[in-house]
Amino acid sequence: MFQIDYRSGVSICDQIISNIIRLKSLGVLTADSKLPSVRALASKLSVNPNTVQKAYTLLETNGIICTVRGKGSFVCDDVAVNEAIKENAKKDFRKAVKTAFELGLNDNELIEIIKTQKENEK
Repeated sequence: MFQIDYRSGVSICDQIISNIIRLKSLGVLTADSKLPSVRALASKLSVNPNTVQKAYTLLETNGIICTVRGKGSFVCDDVAVNEAIKENAKKDFRKAVKTAFELGLNDNELIEIIKTQKENEK
C-alpha cells in the first residue's frame, strides 16, 4: 500500500503524505476511507510513530484527512483532497522540470514535450 524509499532524500513524513494523496488519486482510498492507526502504520513502515503523527497532523491541517477521537483518521471529502492532488502533481512536475534542466534539456524541448503529451491525451 505505502511505498517508502529510505534513501530518496525525501523525508519519510513527506513520503507518507505523498502516498496517501497518491492512493486517493488512484481511487484506492475514497472519501471516508479509514487510515491505519499511527502505531500500526509506524510499525508497518518501521518508522518512529512521531513521524506518522506529524504526517497525519499536516494532512489534517490541509483538510485531506479528518481525525475522530477514539475512532481514527479518515480521508475527508473530495474537494480538499482533489486540491491536494493537484498541488502534489505541480510539485512533482517542478521536480521533473528541474531534473530535465540539470540534464541539459532546454525550454523549447520541454514545451514540445508538454504539447506532445497534451495532444496524445485528446
